[in-house]
Amino acid sequence: MGRQEQVRTSLGGEVGKEVDGLLAPVDAELALRYPGDPGTRQPVHTVYVPGDVFGAGTVRDWGDRALAALDEHAPDAGSFGAVLGLDGELAGPVYERVRAKLEREPVEDLRVDFEDGYGHRPDAEEDEDAARAARLLAEDAPPYLGVRVKCMEAGVRERGIRTLDVFLTGLLAAGGLPKGLNLTLPKVTYAEQVAAFARVLDAFERAHGLEAGRLGFEIQIETSQAILATDGTATVARMIQAAGGRATGLHYGTFDYSAALGVSAAHQAPDHPAADHAKAVMQVAAAGTGVRVSDGSTNVLPVGPTAQVHDAWRLHYRLTRRALARAYHQGWDMHPGHLPTRYAAVFAFYREGFAQAAARLAAYTARTQGDVLDEPATARALSGYLLRGLHCGALDSAEVTAASGLSRAELENLAALRPQ
Repeated sequence: MGRQEQVRTSLGGEVGKEVDGLLAPVDAELALRYPGDPGTRQPVHTVYVPGDVFGAGTVRDWGDRALAALDEHAPDAGSFGAVLGLDGELAGPVYERVRAKLEREPVEDLRVDFEDGYGHRPDAEEDEDAARAARLLAEDAPPYLGVRVKCMEAGVRERGIRTLDVFLTGLLAAGGLPKGLNLTLPKVTYAEQVAAFARVLDAFERAHGLEAGRLGFEIQIETSQAILATDGTATVARMIQAAGGRATGLHYGTFDYSAALGVSAAHQAPDHPAADHAKAVMQVAAAGTGVRVSDGSTNVLPVGPTAQVHDAWRLHYRLTRRALARAYHQGWDMHPGHLPTRYAAVFAFYREGFAQAAARLAAYTARTQGDVLDEPATARALSGYLLRGLHCGALDSAEVTAASGLSRAELENLAALRPQ
């Protein structure tokens, strides 16, 4: 054995200690503001139902109507695959999983709407609808649920706070706050409105002795001022910080935002260049903060004759696949007829890339070389991709483990690794 060469250095240990001291505030700031993705399940969509329409059978009704649409307009895998352009090998598994999803869990995230979809009504009527929504959701709820209340602007602020209070108080009276509770604050223009909403939630928590920070909320981006402030800075980035750790998501509002920029009604869509710009700013502002971004919706409904339904399905499928490729893993669905193509797009996205992602991850963990050399950041992304497929039902644990050599717990550990 050869003699080990002595390693020489020039800097003493004091230099490292000095640098640690200089960067201690930065280290603390990074940990506070950029904690990373929470690693929990993110619903693939949010379904909005007006508060006066929501009832005990709403979720099951949406699933039944979606299944009825398949029965009428695409009764088998071949016809459904032909509409969406799915190849033969993919069409069967996707169709089977779509039908199973609609029977088992048709809605992943439900938002009872007391804003645009509900309108302005007598106070007693809105009180009653908010209390009823709380009672029904406590009895039978999808994995994620909540309300969208009126915004923090002067004309509707008091009504929005009261509806929120009635709803949350009703949930507590009916057994407690559900784990998957989501609240949505619409039409935000200034970071101060976000801070004010957070103050309302803080007051509610203290009134009921709840853990501080228990209540989080999504910020809906529907105004141009939410993207770009008068001083040229990105308002949305300040909004995340103004929430004081309560912000869970940024949701793009397709039609209000488009209208604010003067986009004509015929061209208001999630793939308009103005929409792409807004969502790109939202995505960069949210990256690393643990706040998740959601795409908006299409208002082209799959109703009417079969040819018209097929056209609407193709559009919705294309928009959903487009969003997934841009890392917008969630969107809005406005009609039961959108559910088949929401799940078809999501399932196809994960099943198409599953084998390659699993193989790359297996090679990474085994430190073997393939035709792609992946870095730790990519390994985290690959793990997250497979976990998202498992969460929504596109993939099964057994097939993921067989292909990647990793258990679900090991995937979660990889996805949670932070850069060193």
